Amino acid sequence: MTGSAGVADDEATAAVTGVIDRWAARELAGAGPLVAADRPTDGDPVTGAPRWYLRLRSDEREHVTVWLTLRQRTLHYECQFMPAPETDPEGTYAYLLRRNAGLYGMAFAIGPEDAIYLVGRVPYDRVDDGELDRIVGASLAYCDAYFPTAMALGFAGRYRRRPPAG
Repeated sequence: MTGSAGVADDEATAAVTGVIDRWAARELAGAGPLVAADRPTDGDPVTGAPRWYLRLRSDEREHVTVWLTLRQRTLHYECQFMPAPETDPEGTYAYLLRRNAGLYGMAFAIGPEDAIYLVGRVPYDRVDDGELDRIVGASLAYCDAYFPTAMALGFAGRYRRRPPAG
């Protein structure tokens, strides 16, 4: 599945791409949280690698967006959790770092523009429907669980919880 240098070959990349494309089509046809799945034809803006944009319905936010990007040997996934905190950044970071200990397959991280992301990666040979369900489900569950407190800390006085649906 990988070449001599450990870099995935074209066949492995095509296999993983097919798994993700079929999973996304199936999920879009269902009544689950996935409301959009796009794969830009030019791929990742830096590397050109295959990349998907998944948009999910959320209880705490209008949407949660997850990016899936194929790298040399892994599927990298990330979602922007919140902008850089404006109030109590130390308290906000401490809260999220403490949550990292209980997360499975993901971790909170600070992005290049100081926004906070949830990130993770899995090797190509683990990418299947169950793993994609876990990635998307965890992204949604962690955002819904930790977003209100993190926003209340990081944007004190400005953040208001979204009213319950229905």
